[in-house]
Amino acid sequence: MKRRFAMAGTLLALVLGFGTLPAAATPSGTSPASTTAALAAPDISITAVRAHLDELSAIAARNGGNRRSTTQGYRDSVAYVKGRLQAAGYTVTEQPCTSGCTSGAGPNLIAEWPRGDANNVYMFGAHLDGVSAGPGMNDNGSGSAALLENALTLARENPDMRNRVRFAWWTDEEQGLNGSYFYVRTLSSAERARIKAYYNFDMVASLNGGYFINHITSAAAAPMKAYWDSLGLRPEENTEGAGRSDDYSFERYSIPTSGYAMGASARKTSAQAAKWGGTSGSAYDPCYHRACDTLTNINTTGLDRAADGIAYTLWQQAVGTGGGGGTCDPAGVVGNGGFESGTAPWTGTTAVIAAHSGRTAHGGTRFAWLGGNGSTSTESVSQTVTVPADCTRASLVFWLQIETAESGSRAYDTFTVRVNGSTLATWSNVHAGGGWIQRSADLSAYAGQTVTVAFTATEDYSLQTGFLLDDVSLQSS
Repeated sequence: MKRRFAMAGTLLALVLGFGTLPAAATPSGTSPASTTAALAAPDISITAVRAHLDELSAIAARNGGNRRSTTQGYRDSVAYVKGRLQAAGYTVTEQPCTSGCTSGAGPNLIAEWPRGDANNVYMFGAHLDGVSAGPGMNDNGSGSAALLENALTLARENPDMRNRVRFAWWTDEEQGLNGSYFYVRTLSSAERARIKAYYNFDMVASLNGGYFINHITSAAAAPMKAYWDSLGLRPEENTEGAGRSDDYSFERYSIPTSGYAMGASARKTSAQAAKWGGTSGSAYDPCYHRACDTLTNINTTGLDRAADGIAYTLWQQAVGTGGGGGTCDPAGVVGNGGFESGTAPWTGTTAVIAAHSGRTAHGGTRFAWLGGNGSTSTESVSQTVTVPADCTRASLVFWLQIETAESGSRAYDTFTVRVNGSTLATWSNVHAGGGWIQRSADLSAYAGQTVTVAFTATEDYSLQTGFLLDDVSLQSS
């Protein structure tokens, strides 16, 4: 968790071992595996989560005792998480933070499970960097490790998916939430709109911790609260962490957020100690931003409950029910396909998008009129789309009207459909006439991929050909 002020700490030697909350903090007769709420999701192995923490601790030990974003310790942490995800079948992206981050900071790490509706994305994130004072096992090895094992469990279970799940490990959080803010602000407005909620996990194993949820009364928080309620924990609002971790980067763009935390330097009240156990009047994390944030500073009970609550939330928000291998839902994949809502998310020669005098749109009042100049020119409109993974047969369908002053059977002026620069289909002045005609291009080979679709008109030096484009959509068959 990013701090608001500097805190000094002496670098101590790493000591192996794990702590737990006192027995009074464990509601009798309940465990993540035994509650009704947990039946919808797998039990996350706390042994596996601890193994990830062991590795992050060893990485810090080999690199001067910390995993700060600008150090080899951070880069080795990225390599470890990336390697485990790739071995599980994920395509993992390292996103360099090219502006706004500390000089020399390592990359964000993004992994998306390629199933489910790509227009409904649920993100789960944790910052992977630590402070220079110590190895950062609770802050934030705990959130990073719990998130990693959830991602690996999802891959092993491979359930039917209703919605899309995206995981992120952020850089440079401790220096100002820089990595996550870079990620969100560089997304297009259409890409942000696809993110239905972001869940953050920062310090989920505080030794003297409590059970806190970000925006606990929100719709996004409902499954998180339901799970901890099922354990009798009576969680509270995370007031200490408000605006201090990566969820705030998403809040700035009005994306719903929630998440788990167990507290940092604030002190536990007597009422909280009576409810959860631990020591009243003492900090939730006695080693917050200090050298003693080692493996002995981990509350295993709390970490287990957080890891299982993440799984429950993920399953509630994104996993489908029944058999049959997922759902192909191409609706809304192409943004503003009728060109009626301004120009976004289209890019390129967007001045061609308008209600053109003397011409009638196929639907509505606006369309894209490419070419028609009668001179050497190239005009193009494009946008980035994600073809749902379960759409094994997918087509880009659109309406095209071609009018020309050319004659004969030679193609002087052309209209191409390209995906990631590869040409899928071409029409020309030879195909003019007949008014609006529905055309299509096969995108089946791109199922589960995010691609850039471009429509381009190219004219030679004389005699115009106009290519009128309208009502673009993705359809399955």
